[in-house]
Amino acid sequence: MACCGGPGYATPLAAMSGPREKMVYIPCIIKPDEKEKRCDYLATVDIDPQSPTYCKVIHRLEMTYRGDEIHHSGWNACSSCYDDSSKSRNRLILPCLNSDRIYVVDTGTDPKAPKIHKIVEPNEIHSKTGLGAPHTSHCLGSGQIMISCMGDPDGNNKGGFLLLDGDDFSVIGNWEKGVNACFGYDFWYQPLHNVMVSSEWGAPKAWRLGFNPEHVEKGLYGHCMHVWDWTTHEHIQTLDLGTEGFLPLEIRFLHEPTATEGYVGCALSSNVFRFYRNQKGIWEAEKVIDVPSKTVTGWALPEMPGLITDILLSLDDKYLYLSNWAHGDIRQYDITNTRKPKLVGQIFLGGSITRGGPVTVTKDSELKKQPEPLIINSKEYKVSPQMLQLSLDGKRLYVTTSLYSVWDQQFYPEMTRDGSILLQIDVDTIKGGLTLNRDFLVDFGQEPGGPVLAHEIRYPGGDCTSDIWLHKTASHKL
Repeated sequence: MACCGGPGYATPLAAMSGPREKMVYIPCIIKPDEKEKRCDYLATVDIDPQSPTYCKVIHRLEMTYRGDEIHHSGWNACSSCYDDSSKSRNRLILPCLNSDRIYVVDTGTDPKAPKIHKIVEPNEIHSKTGLGAPHTSHCLGSGQIMISCMGDPDGNNKGGFLLLDGDDFSVIGNWEKGVNACFGYDFWYQPLHNVMVSSEWGAPKAWRLGFNPEHVEKGLYGHCMHVWDWTTHEHIQTLDLGTEGFLPLEIRFLHEPTATEGYVGCALSSNVFRFYRNQKGIWEAEKVIDVPSKTVTGWALPEMPGLITDILLSLDDKYLYLSNWAHGDIRQYDITNTRKPKLVGQIFLGGSITRGGPVTVTKDSELKKQPEPLIINSKEYKVSPQMLQLSLDGKRLYVTTSLYSVWDQQFYPEMTRDGSILLQIDVDTIKGGLTLNRDFLVDFGQEPGGPVLAHEIRYPGGDCTSDIWLHKTASHKL
């Protein structure tokens, strides 16, 4: 095996010196009232400023079935396979939240025009694993692909992980040994410390119907993190985040492989917890960011949480970014001191509390007035920032506005009707700061088949939310 001939980069800092992103893949989901008429598709979007098709969708790969709800995506190989010259980042894995199906997309033959390579059908997943609602996909250093699942075939809550063969993409079986977690959602692994950490959303039969606060009271949503032994695949710890940790969604270990800490964003309680290994080798969690709720009228509840739906870390582990899907802002925190994140950048891009809308804020501990609506080229976009992706060099933050089609319909009906958008935020990587690039806009309301809901963002060459580094390197955190 040749050294260093595989996909990705040797270190996170080496990735920061990689080429500028020129193209992205984005799942486009059909809105709820049209799911029986049209199929979801994968959009290839040109984001090269020097290209004549800049900010245009240049290809649409339609899925085979209707009603899939493609959502997050992952690679067949990434920087975890950097030492393996036999591996290539040439297949994009697309799990489907509603159908329990997995599409394997060939991005290697023609990156600008991907095509379906294989479909893993629900019955294979159900019969071999007893799992459903597949969500997060990560490639492993072994060449296999691991996907977290959130339920059983009937939509009841069940947190587990399935393995795909990296060559023929058949379902191998379950990764976990022994007990399952009560709920599932995201995960991140770090073999250097023999650990994998996972998070919780809720029971598919609950969230597939939209958000109902009564489901939280009935115990259909999670508030725990789970720690797994990477070697034995056994569950070894549960970190109960309590009432301040409801819906712990995206998990991000620090990129530096020697680090024994990371963060998880808790959507409903709008907090960020730092998880870490203590001196006794036990994993713990502490709240380090708290986004205050706003007292409002004209909304579903009298108190509106920020609803943190995505977080990510820059490759140098200097900044943490989060999106508040209800309030409508993106925040940038300096995490040089990982226990005390410092807010250094903030930008509002729509949201539910904009001035002139149906919601009136009557008490706000942070803002003196309601934010202005998002207006680009004289048009108001009634959207809110949701999924985030950062350029390798950390200077450009991309954002889409769809969460999950049924929840989109519930929280942002105008966006569901008119389609979501892709925006670019310019980042001050020295002092911190976020500025909207008003020359960049991809309006998915203008799609040929009608408006669609754009979700997660992936670069063909990898990014800070898909790549995991496995080897010890000189630490880039002092």
